[in-house]
Amino acid sequence: MPEAVRRFPQRIYRVPPGATELLLVRHGASAAAEEGREFPALGVHSDPPLAPEGHEQAKAVCERLAGVRIDGVVVTPLRRTAETAAPLLGALGLEPLVEHDLREVHLGEWEGGLFRQKIADRDPVAVRMFSEERWDVIPGAERNEDFARRVRAGADRVVGAFPGRTVAVFTHGGVIGSILAQATGARPFAFVGVDNASISRLVVDQDRWTVRGYNDIAHLDGVGDGDGGEVD
Repeated sequence: MPEAVRRFPQRIYRVPPGATELLLVRHGASAAAEEGREFPALGVHSDPPLAPEGHEQAKAVCERLAGVRIDGVVVTPLRRTAETAAPLLGALGLEPLVEHDLREVHLGEWEGGLFRQKIADRDPVAVRMFSEERWDVIPGAERNEDFARRVRAGADRVVGAFPGRTVAVFTHGGVIGSILAQATGARPFAFVGVDNASISRLVVDQDRWTVRGYNDIAHLDGVGDGDGGEVD
């Protein structure tokens, strides 16, 4: 009889055994910045609460994640991440891990809500920031290298805390942008601008970071628009 022909069909992707999957969720829309009035602060970082539409987005993204096997939930010290994660934590009966190094990039003299105003006004420094793709064009802001280093350290700690698990990480636009840029070797700002309450997927298999999804907002159809900001 003729020898059987070996066949190699294409297969769907599966997370490798022992790898950790991070579901990177940007927080819901936070309160609008108001000219002449600063946001409350936590240390050197602005710490506004969610806006009403942000709470709607939080409910929508957490309903989406409720259908996924979630082994852990991570938030940052900034309240907008904890408020976004609250519906999921309530549904799962989990306590979050707080990871300080996944807090937003420090915007120096543009903290307190001034960053949004400068972006809206197309301030020359803001234009230069995007052109050079460096946060520290803003006076007193965090250097790209320092920000990337602490974000990597925070992500590594999350992976170490949940080896081989699936983790929902509620964090910030700048942080997600940094993680995805590091994973892909892209330009520093290549992934800056993820939407509020979006989901991006990262699979960590030992030292290999693989991006499996970016800015998924299918669950937000019909939900109030966010602030549209690049970070904060």
